[in-house]
Amino acid sequence: MPDRFSKNYFHWMENIRDWCISRQLWWGHRIPAFYCDDCDKTVVTKADSAVCPDCGKAMRQDPDTLDTWFSSALWPFSTLGWPDQTEDLDYFYPTNTLVTGYDIITFWVSRMIFSGIAYTGKTPFDTVLIHGLVRDAQGRKMSKSLGNGIDPLEIIEQYGADALRMTLLMGVSPGNDMNFSDDKVTASRNFCNKIWNASRFILMNLEKAPDAPYDPAELKIEDKWILSRVNGLCRTVTDFMDRYELGLALQNITDFFWDEFCDWYIEMVKQRLWNGTDGTKGAALHTLRTVLLTALKLLHPFMPFITEELYCSLQDEEETIMLSDWPVYRADWVYTEDEAAVEIIKQAVKAIRQVRLSMNVPPSKKIDMFVVSADAGVRSYFESSCEFFAMLGNAAHVTVQADKTGIDDDAVPAVADRVTIFMPVDEMVDIAKEIARLEGEQERIRNEIARSDKMLENPGFVAKAPAQKVEQEREKRQKNVLLLAGVGEQLERMRKRFR
Repeated sequence: MPDRFSKNYFHWMENIRDWCISRQLWWGHRIPAFYCDDCDKTVVTKADSAVCPDCGKAMRQDPDTLDTWFSSALWPFSTLGWPDQTEDLDYFYPTNTLVTGYDIITFWVSRMIFSGIAYTGKTPFDTVLIHGLVRDAQGRKMSKSLGNGIDPLEIIEQYGADALRMTLLMGVSPGNDMNFSDDKVTASRNFCNKIWNASRFILMNLEKAPDAPYDPAELKIEDKWILSRVNGLCRTVTDFMDRYELGLALQNITDFFWDEFCDWYIEMVKQRLWNGTDGTKGAALHTLRTVLLTALKLLHPFMPFITEELYCSLQDEEETIMLSDWPVYRADWVYTEDEAAVEIIKQAVKAIRQVRLSMNVPPSKKIDMFVVSADAGVRSYFESSCEFFAMLGNAAHVTVQADKTGIDDDAVPAVADRVTIFMPVDEMVDIAKEIARLEGEQERIRNEIARSDKMLENPGFVAKAPAQKVEQEREKRQKNVLLLAGVGEQLERMRKRFR
C-alpha cells in the first residue's frame, strides 16, 4: 500500500466507532435479528426462524441486509470452501497481493483484514496494491448521472484488448488517477501496429534466409549494442515490476521497442539483410529474432494477445509464451564499449538531421560527409559502422579523419560527443536559390521590424495598450533584430561562395 494511503487505513482501524450497517437491498446477507411484535423482545440467531423466548410467539426477521462490504469481506476465504477446512483453503489462503482502488480502502480492505483475522486467525494478504480511478477526459469521475462511462467491450471491438490494457497502464503510478480518452487508446493501437509491422518484417527476412549461418564472432557493433540494451531492459523492467511500478515498466518497454529497436536497430541492419553476399547476415537475423523474442516476453504481461500470436509465429520450441522463462540479466550480453560507441553515432546522426532540417535540405539528397575526431577510438567506431552510418545520415560518401585537413572552411558542421561531421555547403543547397530564399527572408524580417517600430512609435498604442502587450511587441522586435543579423551573416557567406 502506498505510504500516503496508510494513514487513511490505520485511522479507520484504530478509531473504531459504531456505524450503520443495514441496507435496504434485494440481495445480500440478511441481518440475523428477530423481533417480537408483542413484547418487543429482540433475538440474534443463526437459525432461519425464531420463537420469542418470553411469550412463545413467532418472531419477525429484520427485512434489511448487511451492507455489501460485509459480504465482500468474506471473499478471500469463503471462495475457497470456508468454513470447511478444504485443500484449496490450505493452499491458497492467505494469498499475497490484493489490487484495489483507493476509494474502497476503508470499505473493503479494512473489512477483509479484520474479517480474515476474526474467522481464520490470519490476515488474508501481505501486500495491498492501490491504484487510482479511471476518469473521463475532463477528469470527472465516471457515473450514471453524468453519462460519461465507457463500455470496455465497445473499446475492445474498436481498438483491441491489448490497446485498452496498454492505455490503462501507461504512465500510471500506484494510487494516481488517469483520464481516459480515445486519443490515448488510438496511440496504444498505433504501438500495437508498430510491433506487428516490425515482427512481420523480421519474419519475412527469416523466411527468405532460413539457413543463414550464425557465428557469434560475426556480431557487429550494432548487434552488440542492441543485445546490451535489451539486457539492461530485462533488469529495469523486472525491478519496476517487483516494486509494482507497472506504468514505468511498460514505459521502458515501449520506449525500447519503438525507438531503439524499430527506429534505430532495424534501420541499421537493413543493408546487411538486403545484401546477399554479406557474411554477417546470419548474425543480424539471429540478433533480430533474439531481441524480439526477449522484448515480447517482457511485454506479455501488459499486452498478452499480440505477444502470444507473434511469439508462436517466431519459434517452434515452445507451445506458448505463457510458459516460457522470464528474461533475466545476462553477463554475456554486457557490451559497455559498444553501447557507448553506438550512442555517439546516434548523436552524430541526430545532429546531421537537425542541420539538414534547418537548411531545408531534401531528405532524399545525398551529401559527402567528413567525420573528424582527434580521438582514435571514436574514429574506429565510425570506421567500423560506415555502412549503416552513411544510410542513416543519407551520406553519399563518408571519410573519417583526425583533423580538418582538406575540408572547406565554410563546410557546415554537425557536432556530437568528441566528433564533428562536416558537410560541403554547396552539396547541401543550390547556392543561387538559397541566396534568393535568404534575401526574401531578410525582406520579411525587415518589414516585421518596421511594423513593430511603427507601433512602438505611436504614443496612442504605448499609452493605451496593456503594458504586457507593449512589452511583448518590444521583445518581438528585439528577436527580429537578432534574427535579421543572423540571416545577414548567412547571406554574406553564401554570396562569397557564389562569386
